[in-house]
This record gives sequence, C-alpha cells and structure tokens, in this order.
Amino acid sequence: MSLCCDPLLDLLDPRLFKALSDPNRITMFCQLADCCGGMTVSEMAERFPIDISVVSRHLALLRDAGLLKSTRDGKQVRYWLMVSDVVDRLRKIADALETCCLAAKTSACSPLEERP
Repeated sequence: MSLCCDPLLDLLDPRLFKALSDPNRITMFCQLADCCGGMTVSEMAERFPIDISVVSRHLALLRDAGLLKSTRDGKQVRYWLMVSDVVDRLRKIADALETCCLAAKTSACSPLEERP
C-alpha cells in the first residue's frame, strides 16, 4: 500500500465501525445527539424494547469506541455524545481518504475509476 494511505489506515479503527454496525446503537447515538444534557442508562432503556442490561452494554461499547463519555453518580451512569471529538475524527477520516485517493489518481498505480 502507498505511504500516502498510511494515515487512513491509522484512522480506520475497527471499534468505531463495530460500534456503529448495530441498528440499536445507531439509534442510541442519534438519541444522544438530540439530547444535549446526556441520558442515563435508565432513560435510554425507556425508549427501547430491550433489557436495560443490553442497553448498558450497547452504550458501553459506544463509549469504548470513543463516541461517548460517561459519568457515574451512585448507581446511575449518564452518557453524552462527544460531538466535537466525533466530528473531528470523521473529518480526519474523510480528509485522509480524499488525500489517499487523489494521490492514487496521480501515481503510477492502476487507474482508479470513479464509481457512482
């Protein structure tokens, strides 16, 4: 692989894609995007027809992927979307992908075709 694409490889963390590969986690991510004050596991569980322990595991997976932050207050855990971190991360991925593809178009490698 070309050296210009190394930054892209560094940015494509499988944990990010695993975290966003489940429809329930995507919905939870979007719920937190709509709720600036964050939500507790209990509040999130009220919105899903799944057990609270499953909701907790989904949120922990999103947190471990670097998409959420959490705080504990007694038995309650509150989750927030790390908006600026997520935006920065996705922007870096987009920039690295664009740089890699532009470099590949001008290199001696096999021609790239734009796909619809």
